[in-house]
Amino acid sequence: MHAVYVFDAYGTLFDVHSAVSRHAVDLGPDADRLSALWRAKQLEYSWVRSLAGRYRDFWDLTVDALDFAFAKISSAPVAMRETLLEAYHTLDAYPEVMDVLAALKQGGAQTAILSNGSPKMLEAAVTGARIADLLDAVISVDSLAIYKPDPRVYELVTNRFRLFPASISFQSSNRWDIAGASAFGFRTVWINRAQEADEYADMSPAVTLHSLAGLPAA
Repeated sequence: MHAVYVFDAYGTLFDVHSAVSRHAVDLGPDADRLSALWRAKQLEYSWVRSLAGRYRDFWDLTVDALDFAFAKISSAPVAMRETLLEAYHTLDAYPEVMDVLAALKQGGAQTAILSNGSPKMLEAAVTGARIADLLDAVISVDSLAIYKPDPRVYELVTNRFRLFPASISFQSSNRWDIAGASAFGFRTVWINRAQEADEYADMSPAVTLHSLAGLPAA
């Protein structure tokens, strides 16, 4: 077991598609397409703004991405915009999350979130999932005004816990995030929920799992 287990939030602990899935009937036949585009643009905007040096917080990017998705997918009723944004504040946690965090804490490890999310977004998500008591830290990129996978983001963790990267296990469902964390020196665990093909062969995870359920023994 490692001293500290750090988790990406969106897609790893929280289901980013749950906001749309709750309202799929009202959104119509292109609900899944809307959700996928919303997520893709949210991430794209974070990378572009990091490279351009034009930071906006993740909530603003989330709003911008949803507006683009509605503009692109005309079959989805834009009247659902505020409903979806409200739902994004309390995304569903994956079913194994609470048990996994509890097991790690019982084993003596410290646990944390490292996320692109803004502090207010993360507070709402953690509170809604009732996992605040199972986390030692919730770390946002907002203090740096730059997004993952910039190495300075991962350094927030080593500075917070006063540990070398190799003492920290980092979990993410995003392969690009795993690549960045591996390059930084973390022991990385890719939570490949979507059964995606591997990539970034020179920045590989130490372990690949289909969910967080196998983490305490990994």
